[in-house]
Amino acid sequence: MDVPALNLSQVVLEGTDSAVLTDGPGHRRDTPMPGQAGTSVLMGRAAAHGGPFGRLADLAEGATFTVTTGQGRAKYRVVGVRRAGDPAPATVAAGKGRLVLVTATGPRFVQAGILRVDAGLVSAPFQTPLAVIRSGTLPESEQPLARPSGVPWPLVMWLQALLLAAVAAVRAWHRWGRHQTWIVFAPVVAVLGLQVATRTTELLPNLL
Repeated sequence: MDVPALNLSQVVLEGTDSAVLTDGPGHRRDTPMPGQAGTSVLMGRAAAHGGPFGRLADLAEGATFTVTTGQGRAKYRVVGVRRAGDPAPATVAAGKGRLVLVTATGPRFVQAGILRVDAGLVSAPFQTPLAVIRSGTLPESEQPLARPSGVPWPLVMWLQALLLAAVAAVRAWHRWGRHQTWIVFAPVVAVLGLQVATRTTELLPNLL
């Protein structure tokens, strides 16, 4: 996806849960692919992990952008930006295409609501196959502002590794001395700390 008005160029992934949106914007799996007829939806984070969709509110009506898929390049024109309470546009006409960009709105890392940018397809629509995933059947974890479900086992495992490294560093401090311990354990603790921070941000709602 290339949005010149925002100087934004992103690879879009498939899926919209928190883990997927950690790596970049995601395509909602129960909507058509961009460029096809119907309403397609892309979701992305507003702040965490680079906040690829953090400036969507700056898109002005009439701005154009493109999305490239295996079927070719589709061109869209922004028709409006809406927040909670704003009226939704009319249902897209048969044979026409629309793309909705979705992210969080409000202060950074604060869950205030959902922002949507509606854009109409201005290039010819690509061939649109029958939907593989029916609308309304996605798990709750792929809905806007959803949090991961279940126990965050990756975070638990990285925390355990960080704890073991800290215990080993304390023992090494008494046996080797301060300088040798810093040389050996500083890179290890830094890497483990980065992994813990990454897994912790995955617990945020998927659009933050």
